[in-house]
Amino acid sequence: MAAQINPMTVEATAIDGLLAITTKAVTDERGTVREFFRTSGFAELDVAVPDRWSQINMTWTRRGAVRGLHGESMTKLVGLAWGSAFGAYLDARPGSSTYGVHVTMRLEVGTQVLVPPGVCNGFQATSEGGCQYLYCFDAEWVPGMPGVSVTPLDPQLAIPWPIDLDPADPALISAKDAQAPAFGAGA
Repeated sequence: MAAQINPMTVEATAIDGLLAITTKAVTDERGTVREFFRTSGFAELDVAVPDRWSQINMTWTRRGAVRGLHGESMTKLVGLAWGSAFGAYLDARPGSSTYGVHVTMRLEVGTQVLVPPGVCNGFQATSEGGCQYLYCFDAEWVPGMPGVSVTPLDPQLAIPWPIDLDPADPALISAKDAQAPAFGAGA
């Protein structure tokens, strides 16, 4: 079998600066190699990225659990190493032309999202066995850093989480996320 090469693609979303990315993948008899990040690949598609990533985290999240919505003052590149998830993003940047717009999308291995500073990022693990979610940050996370948190349960946003969520179950949502303010309530 000759290697099959699927190029990296980038698609704009309804939120200014929030980009949905399909990673470059090379597949042969042995499996697939995906480029999670290559500076020149982003440059070839005119996507501005930080000069360097300062912190990379990977979470394992159980099926049905939600993390977010968090909008720190840093650029994030997020994607999955394993499994599938449902991503939710909210523009919480005052003065942004898309302030208050929220976008949802299904995430799988090979799908990434470039999240600008101040845009809230959240997700729900949807695959059996949960998911492994990668975060690349252009700044190190520190307690109390500037940013906003919005409850993923905000009835005004009405995010259509694909798996029912019990707000009292700490295995599905942290108390901090469940009790974060609604978007219009000082988030």
